[in-house]
Amino acid sequence: MQATADVTKKECSWSGWKGQAIDLLYWRNVKQSGAVFSSVLLLLFSLTQFSVVSVGAYLALAALSATISFRIYKSVLQAVQKTDEGHPFKAYLEMEIALSQDQISKYADRILLYSNTCMKELRRLFLVQDLVDSLKFAVLMWLLTYVGALFNGLTLLILAVVSMFTLPVVYEKHQAQIDQYVGLIRTQVNSVVGKIQAKIPGAKRKEE
Repeated sequence: MQATADVTKKECSWSGWKGQAIDLLYWRNVKQSGAVFSSVLLLLFSLTQFSVVSVGAYLALAALSATISFRIYKSVLQAVQKTDEGHPFKAYLEMEIALSQDQISKYADRILLYSNTCMKELRRLFLVQDLVDSLKFAVLMWLLTYVGALFNGLTLLILAVVSMFTLPVVYEKHQAQIDQYVGLIRTQVNSVVGKIQAKIPGAKRKEE
């Protein structure tokens, strides 16, 4: 019973995080999504101009400047008003931030699951378990060589962040039209793949 309760608790926690991420990407709360989006973009653009060490140091200095200034301000205010409200960050200092054993176990299990799945998929592709899938993967890698020649990693990361915060909203507003075009493209791709499978010996999938 205890094990079942722990599993249920983990699933509820994961569902909660997933729901928050969806709300963030779909701009359910415009202020919150805007703050996260602008902060991440500002960080990434900063990394294009400065090193990771410099950006980290500047962020730490900015945070320390804000907290030290607020701490001094509250101390002076308490001295002038002759009040004893205590440390202004007391609530945050007493907040529990350590990861529990259950949380560490949950994240470790998920990382292990994704790692094993990825390794199995890469083994299947590189050892040509399915010829068509391996050819698709080869074409994808070939296209990525051109992408890598045009963009660096940070530029791709910036484009990925912009896409994450814009494409879901666009899809939600124009879902019918997008699904129609995606269906047409998928039909054409399946048709081409079917013709390739028919012409290449051993490329045809085994029927399940």
